[in-house]
Amino acid sequence: MAIAARSSRITLLAAAADAVAVVVFAAVGRLSHGEADDLLGLVGTVAPCGVGLVAAWATPVVRRDPASWRAGAVAVVCTVGVGLVLRAGFTGRLPPSFAVVATISLAVLLLGWRGLAAVVSRTAHRAAR
Repeated sequence: MAIAARSSRITLLAAAADAVAVVVFAAVGRLSHGEADDLLGLVGTVAPCGVGLVAAWATPVVRRDPASWRAGAVAVVCTVGVGLVLRAGFTGRLPPSFAVVATISLAVLLLGWRGLAAVVSRTAHRAAR
C-alpha cells in the first residue's frame, strides 16, 4: 500500500510541476510583452499549451513514470507541438521567433524540474545508505 501511495503522490506532484511550468511560461511571456496582468488573459495564454500538456498526460509514457526524462521529452513535444498549432489557429499567425523561444523555454521548465528531482532523489538515496 505504501508504494501505491508514494506512486500516486509522485504522479500528483509531477502533474502539478508540469502545470506550474506552463503557467510560469505564459505569465513570464505576458509580462515581458507588457500585456495586462489579468487572470482571464493568463488563462487564454495558457490554454493552447495547457491542451498540449493534457495530451501529453494522456500518453502511457507520461502516466507510467511522470518524473522520468522520457516523460519530460513527451511532455515537451506534446505541449509545444499542440500549443503552437492551437496558437497559430487562434491568432492566425506563428512567428518563428516565438516558436523557438517557446520550445526552448518549455523544454527548460518541463525538463528542468525533472533534473532537479533526479538530483534530489539520488542524493536522498545515497544519504539513506
